[in-house]
Amino acid sequence: MKTYELSMKQAMDKLAAKEISAEELVSGLLCRISEKEPQLRALNFVCDKQSIEEAKNADKRRAKGEQKSAFDGIPAIIKDNICTEDIPTTCSSKMLEDFVPPYNAHVIERFKSLGIITLAKSNLDEFAMGSSTENSAFRTSANPWDLQRVPGGSSGGSAAAVSAGFAPLALGSDTGGSIRQPASYCGVVGLKPTYGAVSRYGLVAFASSLDQIGPFSRTIEDAALSLNALCGYDRRDSTSINMKYPDFSHGLKDGVKGLKIGVPKEYFAEGLGQDAKAALISAMKKYQELGAVVEETTLPTFDYALSAYYIISSAEATSNLSRYDGVKYGHRAKNYDGIVDMYIQSRNEGFGAEVKRRMMLGNYVLSSGYYDAYYLKALKVRTLIKRDFDSLFEKYDCILSPTAPTPAFVAGAKSDPLQMYMTDIYTVPVNIAGLTAVSMPFGLSHEGLPIGVQLIAKPLGEPVMLRTAYALEQAIEPIGAPAFKGGKQS
Repeated sequence: MKTYELSMKQAMDKLAAKEISAEELVSGLLCRISEKEPQLRALNFVCDKQSIEEAKNADKRRAKGEQKSAFDGIPAIIKDNICTEDIPTTCSSKMLEDFVPPYNAHVIERFKSLGIITLAKSNLDEFAMGSSTENSAFRTSANPWDLQRVPGGSSGGSAAAVSAGFAPLALGSDTGGSIRQPASYCGVVGLKPTYGAVSRYGLVAFASSLDQIGPFSRTIEDAALSLNALCGYDRRDSTSINMKYPDFSHGLKDGVKGLKIGVPKEYFAEGLGQDAKAALISAMKKYQELGAVVEETTLPTFDYALSAYYIISSAEATSNLSRYDGVKYGHRAKNYDGIVDMYIQSRNEGFGAEVKRRMMLGNYVLSSGYYDAYYLKALKVRTLIKRDFDSLFEKYDCILSPTAPTPAFVAGAKSDPLQMYMTDIYTVPVNIAGLTAVSMPFGLSHEGLPIGVQLIAKPLGEPVMLRTAYALEQAIEPIGAPAFKGGKQS
């Protein structure tokens, strides 16, 4: 088996058995990146020399029996909106094109303490605003299953990188589905942890009450192990949950016999594509065969979630992005007339069209006369959505849903922003309610593209959710490797 075909657990086992060195692992992945990255354009920065040096150090520690953890020597790709000391963090925006953070995000600190190596920084929709990675200021990433199609977004670079074999683990951020939707498009596992379980310190903020860092992996077991590395209290994040987290890899093989799974009837409404519908129905039947109780239920506020999400997220984005004014850091215009014009020109040049669109919407819903009509009403809807989920989780262990309405679409096919926003319809309610959810591959469409299904659990319900997902994963045929069809993307 080649290094780029290894899951994280397989790589960890081979490192422990000294069947492979960390240097060999990293070198093999760098060769894979060199071969396929020109087609995918999934990465913004590759830490080739640094990662080789860190791998050599991991090998030395392991030779002495002083490895930092079982993860020591495992390489990971980091979404380029997570701060990495002395490594550029651009958010795929001209505004931060030259920004090199002087500190590490909390998740990077945890990775370093465990010996996990930063291999590269991945492309994204600018400031994580988008669903296709077409909004990057630098490049449009491609889907390894079909180079003419998008990898999803905003964490499309991370999803494409894991799918293509650039690394067994990647980090993304999920504000309204930005881990799960690209995971579905690229045929990998994407997990959005409970809000507050993973520190947001060092994550460049989009919408602070919705953002959450999470992992991409090839298997559910890898996702569980990744959570062990990521979850933990951080006093620098006021929303961080102070508790002792379990070993998420324990209990994965306990099966689903007797568990109750709900499927809201609203998920079958108009807009759900035939491939995604067929996958959902097939997953329901498979769970019944495995001994779970699967019932149709209802989520009355489902139709309001997308509207509430875009109002709340845009309002918070407006506040968070106000700091980029060309004064202390970030892009500053060269030509301006006075300080006010400097603000205007710097922001006009530094931000792309989608970011400007959401800031305008955010300012509108927060403005005098419209605050009560839009923003306050969206917050009330948010409360109702959370209550609906709370009611469901009194009856069910997990909720099963599609991840996205359709497989990955061709780049440029959704030029209308409203069409693009609809790709998030099944994922945004999770963020609004602060829940945990995981998308996993479940077969291929009639065109040979990955289809994902999503499992949702109550806050801190990751153990039962992962157990439920693992059972389904083990009961189906794997989808195989990406085809890299469609020729080089223009």
